[in-house]
Amino acid sequence: MTKKINVVTLGCSKNVVDSEVLMHQLDRGGWKIVHNSNDPSARVVVINTCGFIGDAKEESVETILGFVDAKNRGMIDKVYVMGCLSQRYRNELEAEIPEVDGFFGVSDLPLIVAELNVKYNEAELNKRWLSTPRHYAYLKISEGCNWGCSFCAIPLIRGKHVSRPIESLVNEAKELAKQGVKELIVIAQDTTYYGFDLYGERRIAQLLNSLSQIDGIEWIRLHYAYPSGFPDDLIDVLKSNPKICKYIDIPLQHINTQVLKMMRRGISREQTIDFIEKIRKNIPEIAIRTTFLVGHPGETPEAFNELIDFVKDYRFDRVGVFAYSEEEGTYAAQNFTDSIPDEEKKLRVEKLMEVQQRVSFELNQLRVGHTYKVIIDAIEDHYAVCRTEFDSPEVDQEVLVKLNGKNVKPGEFHTVRIVEAQEYDLIGEFV
Repeated sequence: MTKKINVVTLGCSKNVVDSEVLMHQLDRGGWKIVHNSNDPSARVVVINTCGFIGDAKEESVETILGFVDAKNRGMIDKVYVMGCLSQRYRNELEAEIPEVDGFFGVSDLPLIVAELNVKYNEAELNKRWLSTPRHYAYLKISEGCNWGCSFCAIPLIRGKHVSRPIESLVNEAKELAKQGVKELIVIAQDTTYYGFDLYGERRIAQLLNSLSQIDGIEWIRLHYAYPSGFPDDLIDVLKSNPKICKYIDIPLQHINTQVLKMMRRGISREQTIDFIEKIRKNIPEIAIRTTFLVGHPGETPEAFNELIDFVKDYRFDRVGVFAYSEEEGTYAAQNFTDSIPDEEKKLRVEKLMEVQQRVSFELNQLRVGHTYKVIIDAIEDHYAVCRTEFDSPEVDQEVLVKLNGKNVKPGEFHTVRIVEAQEYDLIGEFV
């Protein structure tokens, strides 16, 4: 019988890439792969964990315990754990959950491959077993982070920023295009810092231009762009290169200068506003996605209300909101008291999202009557589930288009007219 393995991926898109690299190695080594599956014939499970914030850690532990319970009941034979949680808490996890057959950190790919009796093939690290729909894929351009934000444990888990060479990334993107990928989603802990360690300067604009020359790639979108030190030549590329989506994900985290200082973000309120206005002046049609962190030590009610007003005034296309979670070893955990009650943090998250919901609805109303190029992600219940260039998969809104007998397939580009707007979705018709 063919060996079958279930790889379960938790956390962010960077983890998705790590799992896909692992799955390619295992696939070449004779394993039959299933991903995020309940397939009872997969007798071996690898869980790629997240250890970023409290809720993510809790989900990772609960997932491990669930598969350990299945192992104890004889439903599976082996359970392995890899990724961020395993990197950070391996000793504690080994002591608390001894039923796990092995724990592996974020850089232990050769070790887990060997554990599964597969010969590690370094020459094929730019090849992946895609777990996303075939028409889009994530491209991780660097590892780690140099910023040291007060609340973030990523540098403790994944180390300093390490860029991959442009040639290596272009080769990987070509391989993805051969598999049918049409949309590349460029990711890293900070994409705008890309290249500084290799070339002595930021080279994200050059990388995007190089990727845009690959046949078959039609859309390229940029995630996780740090606002401090944002390179001007990147604005030029976003503006002028037709393959680069008019979309950018910039985690601002806050707007109050004192809170930003305590967060160690390296930017003030005035600099943030100047930056946002500069991007919008140069690229008026751009969609900006951002995230905010509420409940950080030192966030007074007045500072939170300042953030509320900022979201009302600057009307971002997409917003995510998270509550502060104290993480061991971070600057905030060592220097501040987590004094804001969890219930108050939750209320601040809800209040900010209520404001954004109204903003999103108003912005969506402005799209009614306009036509857009969309990519089809799926066909569900007589509808095509689509996205414009202003939306990233999984995290942003969709355009639902009734098929009305039209024969279309996932991965195809079409033109639709928006006929109705909701808070977080659009309704369209094929043109």
